[in-house]
Amino acid sequence: MLATVEALFVATLVHAALGFGTALVAMPLLTVTVGVRTATPLVGLVVLTTVAVLLAWTWRSVDVQVALRLLLSSAAGIPVGVLTVRFAPEHAVKAILGTLLIAFGLYSVTRPALPNLKRQAWLYVFGFVSGVLGGAYNTNAPPAVIYGALHRWPAERFQATLQGYFLPAAVLICAGHGLGGLWTRSVLSLYLAALPLVLLAVFLGRRLGGQIPAETFQHVLHGALIVLGLLLLW
Repeated sequence: MLATVEALFVATLVHAALGFGTALVAMPLLTVTVGVRTATPLVGLVVLTTVAVLLAWTWRSVDVQVALRLLLSSAAGIPVGVLTVRFAPEHAVKAILGTLLIAFGLYSVTRPALPNLKRQAWLYVFGFVSGVLGGAYNTNAPPAVIYGALHRWPAERFQATLQGYFLPAAVLICAGHGLGGLWTRSVLSLYLAALPLVLLAVFLGRRLGGQIPAETFQHVLHGALIVLGLLLLW
């Protein structure tokens, strides 16, 4: 149990500081210690808690139209993700996503003059891909993160808008877990045991993220994408 709580603390700290990352950090670690059937609903509950608390702080900075469009377009992609997880090899999909994240992160580090997305159509493309990955492997963050990076959102707007998109998505995911019978006594016990440290990690991560200058935030963001890509390839 201690290793599980520690993994959730670190993952939540990363999410609170950068605005994303709980599932991508925690899932590779927890699947080894508690298995996928426990890790998936457990991380879902932690993500829901983290996003709700962060959004209570940052809701004024949410770009509601962007968050809504991301949600609607990702909802269209979720059924495709469900079909993907049934028929496509999981390791192949994760390998492709991980490679793209690493390539984008390296490109961002070596060539800071990234293209600036102007057309709104790209928002629906990234949202749809996010829904596909969320429906398949709970990894809906990377496409939304890449879109925000390409759109050059300021740090506060970046984090707040992501939470505005993640919250309703997390509610739907957790509801699916509950209806699917994944909320076992073990899952709820682990969640309650981790909850105090999760809330502490949100507070510490929020303070840490507030200390990061805008230029440094972009560098940290691009480095985080590389790390997340490596985690998916792990």
